[in-house]
Amino acid sequence: MEESNVDMTGKVCLITGANSGIGKATALGLAKLDATVVIISRDKDKGEAALLEIRTRSGNKNVDAMVADLSTQDSVRELAHDFKARYKKLHVLINNAGVFLPKRVPTVDGLEATFATNHLGHFLLTNLLLDVLKASAPSRIINITSSAHRGTEMDFEDLQGEKKYSGFHAYSQSKLANVLFTYQLARLLEGTGVTVNCLHPGVVRTGFGKDQRGLMSMLISVGSPFMMSPERAARAAIYLATSHELEGVTGKHFSKGREERSSEKSYDMASAERLWKISAELTKIAS
Repeated sequence: MEESNVDMTGKVCLITGANSGIGKATALGLAKLDATVVIISRDKDKGEAALLEIRTRSGNKNVDAMVADLSTQDSVRELAHDFKARYKKLHVLINNAGVFLPKRVPTVDGLEATFATNHLGHFLLTNLLLDVLKASAPSRIINITSSAHRGTEMDFEDLQGEKKYSGFHAYSQSKLANVLFTYQLARLLEGTGVTVNCLHPGVVRTGFGKDQRGLMSMLISVGSPFMMSPERAARAAIYLATSHELEGVTGKHFSKGREERSSEKSYDMASAERLWKISAELTKIAS
């Protein structure tokens, strides 16, 4: 993986979950390459604080902050509408926001919050921004997944965890959904000049999971010294977003910046098509 020094002047990049962790480190890295960077966060104050830090540390004034709750479809629609009102181009979309919830939480749309945030919110946002991504081609979509997608499968009979809920399964399933979505979208976008790949950035020392109690909290605190810094993990995302080596590369899974096969279940085209159809119905977009 090359160290990125590509000049991104004039390129517009949007990153979800960018007020902390990998998202913020990626936004800072892209800002240092002179990209126009739009960071999305759920919390306005945290977003503003991240915006000021990124502008100061990068010396780049072309950094913008917008607010959206990925778990809420109206909020995602508003974000897409506001973004298009402000920007006519989008060259890089990084779907990074994610949650891990030990207990089942319903969203305002009546959906399970892990699935709604980690998969459906990004599914909807991406589809709403496809016209501007196509108009800006060559452009790139990067979906942040996790090695947690391995060893699980989509439970289509209980996608919303209504019959039984496990935080680990809900998270793993949402990360598998990210990979299936990547592959299906890559097939649908062939010939458009828009590429879509997914990335497992590594096990990263961030604020992710800091609100958890019990086993998850213990695993995070014990494992923390062995985890990567967000800055190191962000290098892979920046590489996927900018590298000339990856021009035209689409429908691939990367781990820490290297192309790698994802789980066997993730290559099941019938699952990918079924997930797409359900996701389109749940977000009320034309499939």
